[in-house]
Amino acid sequence: MRKDVNFNSQGLRCSGWLYVPDDLKTGQKAPAIVMAQGFTGVKEAILPDFADRFVEAGFVTLVFDYRYFGDSEGEPRSQVFPLEMVEDLRNAITWVSDQPEVDSERIGIWGASLGGALVLYVSTFDRRVKAVVLHFPNVLNPEQRRARNPQNWDDMTEILLKDRIARYKTGAVNYMKVVAPEGEPCCLPGKEAYEEYMALKQPNWRNQITLESLEKMREFDPVSMIHMISPTPLLFIAAEKDSFFPPEMVKAIYEKARDPKAITVLPIKHFEAYNEPWLSKAANLAIEWFKQHI
Repeated sequence: MRKDVNFNSQGLRCSGWLYVPDDLKTGQKAPAIVMAQGFTGVKEAILPDFADRFVEAGFVTLVFDYRYFGDSEGEPRSQVFPLEMVEDLRNAITWVSDQPEVDSERIGIWGASLGGALVLYVSTFDRRVKAVVLHFPNVLNPEQRRARNPQNWDDMTEILLKDRIARYKTGAVNYMKVVAPEGEPCCLPGKEAYEEYMALKQPNWRNQITLESLEKMREFDPVSMIHMISPTPLLFIAAEKDSFFPPEMVKAIYEKARDPKAITVLPIKHFEAYNEPWLSKAANLAIEWFKQHI
């Protein structure tokens, strides 16, 4: 069963879907999973395929749109402020913990791509989280992001400084495309990103992001305190051929975490886990982890 739900986050409405196991009896409480969408994504894309499998496995599951995206409130639209998204996730945990179907002592969180970085950050500080799954996570810190392409980082610094001055003087909100055909400026250049984003089922998605978001994202550090997550069980699911978040960098970050932890590297590209057979394989890895720990 899936129902439309809303919860408050920092004075704005976040819209979501709550999945409840069909065989859950009146008065019975089940463990819950809160899901975190990736970069600029909305709840219609990717998440329902995993949520369907999680609820079939007996977990109450919440998917939602962050503020400024999809059906949720917030202006200007398309703002990716990681620490604000962290607040949305923590408010989602509070809300779902209060639902009559949910055992508030058995909460897990799952995040894909940027959502993986967000749930990593949340689980560092929020002890209500009893297990964490990072699915092909974007878990780079600022130093690592710059190291991947120093020239691009420095060029973008100039653009962001000009945007900051313009915002201060005029209040202007400037945007950049998320993906674009070869040769057009965008956040995620390249044929793979363009084709995969355009193929996703995201009716409320906008191919844009505020320039201020890029400033907030480059300052976000989800990994420096990863050792503090312990004793919360942490699972990394990585992609061997991931061109966005190289597995060697993900593994290096994983090594800094403390037990209990585990990592599985699938022999695929970043977007391949959103189609069969890898979708079920990745979902089953998460289900096994949650069943073991919550």
